Amino acid sequence: MSTLTTLIVIVFCIGYLCIALESLTKVNKAAIALLMCVFCWTLLMMGPAAYYPAIPGEEVVHHIAEVIEHHLGDAAGTLFFLMGAMTIVEIVDSNGGFNFVRDTMKTRSKRKLMWRVAFMTFFLSAILDNLTTSIVMIMVLRKLVQSRGDRLIYAALVVVSANSGGAFSPIGDVTTIMLWIKGVITTQGVITEIFIPSLVSMLVPAFILQYQLNGKFDKENNLPKAEITQFTKAQRDIIFWLGVGGLCFVPVFKTLTHLPPFMGILLVLGVLWTVTEIFHYNTAEDDTMAKRVSDLLSKIDLSTIMFFLGILMAVAVLQEVGVLTMMGQFLDSTFEGNHYLVTGIIGVLSSIVDNVPLVAGCMGMYPVQAAGDLAVDGIFWQLLAYCAGVGGSMLIIGSAAGVVVMGLEKITFGWYLKRITWVAFSGYLAGIFIYWLERTFILP
Repeated sequence: MSTLTTLIVIVFCIGYLCIALESLTKVNKAAIALLMCVFCWTLLMMGPAAYYPAIPGEEVVHHIAEVIEHHLGDAAGTLFFLMGAMTIVEIVDSNGGFNFVRDTMKTRSKRKLMWRVAFMTFFLSAILDNLTTSIVMIMVLRKLVQSRGDRLIYAALVVVSANSGGAFSPIGDVTTIMLWIKGVITTQGVITEIFIPSLVSMLVPAFILQYQLNGKFDKENNLPKAEITQFTKAQRDIIFWLGVGGLCFVPVFKTLTHLPPFMGILLVLGVLWTVTEIFHYNTAEDDTMAKRVSDLLSKIDLSTIMFFLGILMAVAVLQEVGVLTMMGQFLDSTFEGNHYLVTGIIGVLSSIVDNVPLVAGCMGMYPVQAAGDLAVDGIFWQLLAYCAGVGGSMLIIGSAAGVVVMGLEKITFGWYLKRITWVAFSGYLAGIFIYWLERTFILP
């Protein structure tokens, strides 16, 4: 590893440590992520010839500019998807669309609510995606749980359940989508063989976390009445089904048009925005301004968006200088032949750095074979889908679901590390063990 590469890794590690210690430094994690991103790319520009020896002279500078634009384009797709999904959910929530979901899940028992949240999040994330599902469930929880201490436990369970649910569905997580499009896993294979391990990876943490929730909610204060809105029940239902149904339609839109997912999100947002403007047409301006989309856009947490941008672009530097590839090669040579250990460690690493470049690196390192563990729906590829998805639950910044919940509920890195990481890790190992049992005794 060259001196410049070592410096880039050191800057990344220092930035990551500052993000982890946000509660102590009192410096917003988004600011650190942006600084880390800029410093890493600046270091790369100090010696570009070392990384692109085949590109002569001044052309290498232009090449790096193109590389940055490429990575920025990938990051922008994720960011626009996130912003669109957050706005759609905010529209539905602000106009009373989630009232009946709240009423369906409503119970005075804290533990009963926990299990309802866990299962609904798990299955919704397989249909939508773990990011969108997390936003929806946090909005519902805000209407059901007034105590911040209790809501943090529920929010952490949402992260774990969303990542577990996304792992067994080809459209539930970015990494499973990548593997599915690449053709190394099939819809039938990943659902039938990863479903039970994913379910176990959610059940174990839920079983542990239920002991942190005792008693019942206060009947009068904890379940407030729905806010009075200008819309009728029929209009609220239309907004709900357009919003949530539209989010479900995004994967279908991608399949039909082959456009990026964020284009589907923008389509749904445009339709929902138009419909709400029509509904507002005959109401008083003073009564409805707070519920108009143009005003709701100001409620989007831009610090979370900036944090996401900084992290994705900083990890892109590690990908460009070959650190992630070297890491994968080291794992392959150290644990040669033991795909359970390799994918298990990759899953742990995915909680530290973004799982997308890790999975992309694995797809580049391991060629698909006609038979064996590296065949289509082989042990390696299915475990990679499981580990990269579920492994992200171990740290709050290890997944898109975790990052957005962190922003919405202001969860600190340290709180999650102390209270939830070992719980998520227990479920993660339990799921791998169940998969080993399946492959050893049921599907030899």
